[in-house]
Amino acid sequence: MLRLLFLSTPVGPLGSGQGGGVELTVQNVAQEMVRRRHELEVVAPVGSRLTNIPIREIEGNLQIAVQTQERNTPICLPANSVLGNMWTYARQRRSHYDLIVNFAFDWLPFYLTPFFDLPIAHFISMGSMTIALDQIMTQVAQQYPGTVGVYTRPQAGTFPFGDCCNILGSGIDLSLYEFCAEPEQSLAWLGRIAPEKALEDAVAAADITGIPLKIFGKMQERDYWDKICRDFPAAPIEYAGFLPTRELQQQLRQCRALLMTPRWVEAFGNVAIEALACGVPVIAYRRGGPAEIVRDGETGFLVEPNSVTALVEAIKRIDEINRDSCRQQAETEYSLEALGDRFESWFMDIMRSRNEKVLHL
Repeated sequence: MLRLLFLSTPVGPLGSGQGGGVELTVQNVAQEMVRRRHELEVVAPVGSRLTNIPIREIEGNLQIAVQTQERNTPICLPANSVLGNMWTYARQRRSHYDLIVNFAFDWLPFYLTPFFDLPIAHFISMGSMTIALDQIMTQVAQQYPGTVGVYTRPQAGTFPFGDCCNILGSGIDLSLYEFCAEPEQSLAWLGRIAPEKALEDAVAAADITGIPLKIFGKMQERDYWDKICRDFPAAPIEYAGFLPTRELQQQLRQCRALLMTPRWVEAFGNVAIEALACGVPVIAYRRGGPAEIVRDGETGFLVEPNSVTALVEAIKRIDEINRDSCRQQAETEYSLEALGDRFESWFMDIMRSRNEKVLHL
């Protein structure tokens, strides 16, 4: 049994949607580790919510999301930083744990790594974003081999240390997602409402095809959303909000396809496996994590990035996809058991390496 201390994202409380897909990853990995009888505590900003998992809520000002910054943005911590306070708590409690697992995509945890006498596993949830982060991550990856994990190979390829990364993928609780064999005449788009997600491409495709588009996710940038509504006043779109998993899947499973239109290199795309779990094919740009998830022509289509025309053509072919194949892929590759096997093996490898070093001292 391992004693694990998880440090969550500092950009928002767990359950708020502000942290994007990494919130679901923290929840699911923690849930599976507890099921395997590891001792675990999650440290996260005040207002965080997890089901049946011990959580320590930390006060402080949230960190600015890195995807809103430029590549040369300098390191910045707000006054009374929740990130700093979380790591102060980790330092105070380190003797109670065997391993710290960092889920924050931020400079500070990597910088602090050499100052801890406890091994730290860093799970990186996005591709390369800033020069400063790349530099400190590279130092840690080289100094502490095997301690850096990512979702996918395309994500790892954005970093100078990509060859040093453990590829861990993702997973979901499949019992929460119900299969639907006969969908309605609608499409879905799921994600944060922010420019890097390029929602406007999906709206343009819906406008051209006339097929209603249901939009789910955190309203992160209202001005961006308002501009889309002005640019496509007649598009058949409906914003359904940011929904809990059970409510989300009830609507998602009834859609003919999920559209994924990221403008950046998506590290993974938990929304893709949520759709597959419901039997919903995925039409995604051929870049980043979705390109590693979607089986082109079998569980969806991978199309030319940034091409609305390509999206429209794929939508026309969506009935070629067998929805049973989508659910089967989710069950085979993205169950919590499969996710747990990958993360548990990674944790154990880090502990073995640590113990070997101690023996040689």
